[in-house]
Amino acid sequence: MKLIHLSDLHIGKRVNEFSMLEDQEYILKEIIGMISREEPDGVIIAGDVYDKPVPPAEAVRLFDWFLTQLADMERPVFVISGNHDSPERLSFGGRLMSSRKVFVAPVYDGKVSPVELKDRHGSVFVYLLPFLKPASVRRCFPEAEIESYDGAVRFALEQIRSGEAFCPNARNVLVAHQFVAGATSCESEELSVGGLDQVAADAFDGFDYVALGHIHGPQKAGPNLRYCGTPLKYSFSEAGHKKSMTIVRLEEKGNVEVETLPLTPLRDLREIRGSYEELTSRAFYQGTAVEDYLHITLTDEEDILEAIGRLRAIYPNVMRLDYDNKRTRSGQTVETATQRRKSPGELFAELYELQNNQPMSREQQELAGKMIEELWEETR
Repeated sequence: MKLIHLSDLHIGKRVNEFSMLEDQEYILKEIIGMISREEPDGVIIAGDVYDKPVPPAEAVRLFDWFLTQLADMERPVFVISGNHDSPERLSFGGRLMSSRKVFVAPVYDGKVSPVELKDRHGSVFVYLLPFLKPASVRRCFPEAEIESYDGAVRFALEQIRSGEAFCPNARNVLVAHQFVAGATSCESEELSVGGLDQVAADAFDGFDYVALGHIHGPQKAGPNLRYCGTPLKYSFSEAGHKKSMTIVRLEEKGNVEVETLPLTPLRDLREIRGSYEELTSRAFYQGTAVEDYLHITLTDEEDILEAIGRLRAIYPNVMRLDYDNKRTRSGQTVETATQRRKSPGELFAELYELQNNQPMSREQQELAGKMIEELWEETR
């Protein structure tokens, strides 16, 4: 049994205000070609199909095209929602699409029914578990004492393993979208403060392969647990990543092989540094991929007038420009030493503006301040 493992497409994402849609269309076409050549028995998309719960229309059209291409290959497709997706929107029409062998995980209701595949070694059961929060499980099992992500996932998986449909002697594949403790994360991921959303690897015991989404760097998270990573780089903390498509081969029970095929983007995302004179020298940039998305660090001791505009005449997709010199290094040290602690009200106002793309009104600030004061008094 050969399965393709994908996740974290984040269709519609913007990186440093640059739309990635053209790059996403390019890489999805590359993936379609690779899947066509590999002829797998199924394709897994382990969550974060979109970058927002309400994706833009062009993102929906692109995923519609991608899903139709996969369905036309007449290979089963398995899709779950991630923390960036709306499970209700993503699962719309799921029961209708199952007739085309496109299986989309419904909103979690406490029951997870497997999809059965067969090969010469017998049955392979694929379980689709969408992204879970503790509240998602408590809603279905109000009597259960669930306070953490680890407890929620453990409880949900125990319901699967103790169900009549679960066959421990068969090969069982789980598709999930969670943060497994010990996995290496990066800046473009949305993780809880203090690791509250972590799930221990042993919660997934009993499955022959766990196809994970959520972490953007391809990596093992346990003996049979793997993150395939994103098909594109979505932050400069990923500049050193090697993006790939994961191929999983399930032979007889207990025999699982994993390999990766490299993905080549339309434009890479990378970092370069040097003086303005060095970086604008034709000898430096001639023959290089000047169209790539770049984080440029200038080492000049004095600021260059209109540097980013002048650099974009050569490197049109400069996403970020920094200086690294004696002045900025000493400035960073002073700033860190004298930085004022922000009040809870200021932090909440910043979060509101980040989420809503507009500042709070005076009335909202007053209401939030009153609520924060009341909570502060209760916790003293």
